[in-house]
Amino acid sequence: MVRAIKWVDEVVENAPYVTTLETLDTYNCDFCVHGDDITTTSDGTDTYHLVKAAERYKECKRTVGISTTDLVGRMLLVTKSHHERDETKGPNKNDLKEVGLSQDGRSPYTGTKQFVPTTKRIAQFSEGHEPKPNDKIVYVAGAFDLFHVGHLDFLEKASQYGDYLIVGIHSDPVVNRYKGSNYPIMNLHERVLSVLTNKYVSEVIIGAPYTVTMQMINDFKIDAVCHGMTPILPDVDGSDPYEIPKEIGIFHRIDSSNDLTSDMIVQRIIRNKFLFEERNKKKEAKEVYIENMIRKQ
Repeated sequence: MVRAIKWVDEVVENAPYVTTLETLDTYNCDFCVHGDDITTTSDGTDTYHLVKAAERYKECKRTVGISTTDLVGRMLLVTKSHHERDETKGPNKNDLKEVGLSQDGRSPYTGTKQFVPTTKRIAQFSEGHEPKPNDKIVYVAGAFDLFHVGHLDFLEKASQYGDYLIVGIHSDPVVNRYKGSNYPIMNLHERVLSVLTNKYVSEVIIGAPYTVTMQMINDFKIDAVCHGMTPILPDVDGSDPYEIPKEIGIFHRIDSSNDLTSDMIVQRIIRNKFLFEERNKKKEAKEVYIENMIRKQ
């Protein structure tokens, strides 16, 4: 995932948690950069104290409103109803929609602030270049929720169908309609910026229509429309959203050879939370048992 970020030139695997000067020198790095959220070792030591002392440390402002902790919190909301797909058993649908659509960007469940972008931020993430006259333009669309390596492998394969890849990102209500009441986990703006970080992506359509129309094909001069191996669900009126691309012979199914989905990631989080709670229960029971034994003595 990190290698596919368009600003990344090289990845150092198994890097030390405490950044050393040797690491910087080995890979010809002038300095180390981190956000302004402090990270420490288990004993409280600043993990960047060595590079700071050598004046080879730079700091940038952390992006407010988005973090791994926030996303995990949103995924765990689903566990209150055991991730029920049955709408009648799940959390209140209107409340869940507020997570992605609330005007103040605040989740009614987690209480965490969500990322609210500005035009400047979107411009920073955008490529900013138009397709060349003879470029073959490829279009794909989807939720791209919890942007993961499954999405990455699909986009890499899709990019091979042409020269300029446009990704349509469906709006929160559209994703909610075909994914269920607890989705999307990330709101539209978060999903847009996640996709824009990818080096295979040339342009993004924010809130793309679910059905690919002839007008859309003509407006964006689309030569190929691609979709993965996931089921294609009908539009609200029951029609096939890819009917026109199929009719004019520009539709392609792509097998990315990666079956990872956003649902699988959510299930991992839920499973690990359950195991964590079970370990804590056993630990607490053991502590109570020992305390009782001591009292009896």
